[in-house]
Amino acid sequence: MRTAAETSTTPRTPLRVAAFRRFVSASLISATGSAMAPLALAYSVIEQGGGAGSLGLVLTTSTVPTIVFLIAGGLFADRVSRSRLLFLGNLLAAGAQGTLAVTVATGHATTASIAACGFASGTAASFTVPAAQGAVAQIVPAEHLQQANALLRLPGNAVRVLGPAVGGIVVAASGAAWALAWDACTFAVAAVLLLGLRLGAPVGATAGVLADLRAGWTGFWSRTWLWTYTAAGTVLVAAWLAGFQLLGPLVAARHYAGARDWGLVQAAFASGLLAGTLVCLRWRPYRLLTVAIAASGALALPLAALAWDRPLSLVLPAALLAGIGLDVAIVAWTTAFQQHVPPAEQGRMSAFNGVGERLAIPLGYLVTALATRAWDDQGVLWACAGLIGAAAALNLCVPQTYRVNRLTGDERLEATG
Repeated sequence: MRTAAETSTTPRTPLRVAAFRRFVSASLISATGSAMAPLALAYSVIEQGGGAGSLGLVLTTSTVPTIVFLIAGGLFADRVSRSRLLFLGNLLAAGAQGTLAVTVATGHATTASIAACGFASGTAASFTVPAAQGAVAQIVPAEHLQQANALLRLPGNAVRVLGPAVGGIVVAASGAAWALAWDACTFAVAAVLLLGLRLGAPVGATAGVLADLRAGWTGFWSRTWLWTYTAAGTVLVAAWLAGFQLLGPLVAARHYAGARDWGLVQAAFASGLLAGTLVCLRWRPYRLLTVAIAASGALALPLAALAWDRPLSLVLPAALLAGIGLDVAIVAWTTAFQQHVPPAEQGRMSAFNGVGERLAIPLGYLVTALATRAWDDQGVLWACAGLIGAAAALNLCVPQTYRVNRLTGDERLEATG
């Protein structure tokens, strides 16, 4: 048990921790640039005469490094200072986006140069994502991790509601280069803020790289709740991307009022993400992993509504509920992960989990392309909704899931084996 002196020094909210305020500030600043980046990237390809094939190549080259190098990023996150790794990753992303902004502004951009900058940005992300996961647990007391995770998602979700619209105005008025330049500046400012965290290297990762990799895989595989959640997440993310991101706009064009109605659906989903964050600031469920799995099943709702050809008045609340469910799932999962995986292993465990989910991106699009040759859009949407529901239901059948619950500040941090 804690002494009275120890209790009195524990902050009541993570925002009272100076390092966490710095971390949140970096996240907020970076989010304002990242919200505009996808639109600016697309139009930088279009402005130099590229079409769907060129854009697909650019998107692929930015995605591949996050799969190929993520394990390396996890290993580094468990061996060196995570604040220094975050600094270097954001600095690399700033350089890549700044270079791209200059080439677009001067008219020297080509598909190859845009793809190269995207590859550099993707490489940066493969090192910052595992480092950020472990950094939060180093900064914030265990009892405040859920609130901290929700607060970290709040800026991004808030910006996501207005960011694309603002980005569209900036790109339309000034061109893609200015939006890309702003993204580069936000990465640079975030890099400086994150370097100021001055986090020490995690304790425990002193073996060789290969030994750490083997130990990491053994730890990942020994935690049934971790690898089953990752496997279910791969299926769930693939089905969601295929149904909502790929087929959603096509269905909206054929059965609704096209881009206008699909924009409303996207806005409803983004509003749900923001609402889910606010829910997590108040609600502290005990069964963290169970809640994460069950809430993720809400992603099936808008796919089922689209497949059933329901009116827009029903699709919009379904998208809103999906957004709420997804954000609750992410915050609950992240908190469970941080509380039940030892700090010295969080980089590698996060990387293994991230690779599993990122593999879903090309998998989902490939399977959908094949499925649409045999079924119509509604049939594929029903299949995607069914896969999401089945993945969540099967994951809830794993007994170890119900032992990954909230730890109090007085409980010893232990990995669930």
